Amino acid sequence: MNSRFGRVGVLYGGQSAERDVSLMSGRGVHEALCRAGVDAHLFDTGTHTLIDLVNAGFDRVFIALHGRYGEDGTLQGMLELMKLPYTGSGPMASSLSMDKVMTKKVWLHEGLPTPDYMVLLGEQHLDEAVDRLGVPLIVKPPHEGSTMGVTKVTDRGQMTQAYRLAARFDAAVMAEQFIEGRELTVPLLGGPRGARALPIVEIVAPGGNYDYEHKYLSDETQYVCPAALDKDLTEHIQRLAERSYEVLGCEGWGRVDLMLDAGGQPWLLEMNTSPGMTSHSLVPMGAKADGMSYEDLCLAILETASCKVAAGDTNLVNGGAQS
Repeated sequence: MNSRFGRVGVLYGGQSAERDVSLMSGRGVHEALCRAGVDAHLFDTGTHTLIDLVNAGFDRVFIALHGRYGEDGTLQGMLELMKLPYTGSGPMASSLSMDKVMTKKVWLHEGLPTPDYMVLLGEQHLDEAVDRLGVPLIVKPPHEGSTMGVTKVTDRGQMTQAYRLAARFDAAVMAEQFIEGRELTVPLLGGPRGARALPIVEIVAPGGNYDYEHKYLSDETQYVCPAALDKDLTEHIQRLAERSYEVLGCEGWGRVDLMLDAGGQPWLLEMNTSPGMTSHSLVPMGAKADGMSYEDLCLAILETASCKVAAGDTNLVNGGAQS
């Protein structure tokens, strides 16, 4: 038994629209940790209470939750109050990264390239969005992941339907300039200073449609890792990914999604602070290309579990459990 981590909770499931993905991620992480001899236990935050979590007696937790109430800073704040070390980013970075509008504001302030956008607070702004951003454009809820509620609009007449779909998931809706090109993602480890980008993954989805089915269910989507890019461009994209992660204050691990246009310009789309860990997921793919097994990746992430706000307490930062 690997006792140095103590009793570990794998937080999964949850209450967000990405619950099914989180169930798959959590099971994968749990099985990997158990194979490594870790005293790991699944804990579904969607069916158990805060009192249950307190009573579970975990020494640290691995967050395998996606979306609201797991990836958005709310859970992280609660874990800080409990002084329970956890994987991934702290409350502020998690909250910023989960909000695609706030993420863009930070990136733009730091001079980082991200597509133009407009926040839609009602259907009266749909024509304005088309006039400003042109078509095609992307309409999506700014607080969801896994392509939930996302539409590629190719004609002005599709805007109302696209808006209403996104509005089912979020109070605000974001319209975003569409970047034609290659779809890339960069897994990241470490931070908030000294983040390390893993090999870049290129996603080649049927018809360029990387939706929920093509992300998690279909075997038609192709992944190229490391992406077929020249050395200089690869390094440029990796440094950009690291910078995009660091300015948001992210740490532990994450994944940034980008588009690469025909002129070789990368455009940052969004940051994921608790990425998928399923059989189709991209962080394990990048780690494998870097020589790291799925099991080793899970252990490396678990190693970084800490309280961020309570960083002055050395015992907490180092993980709480004593070997």
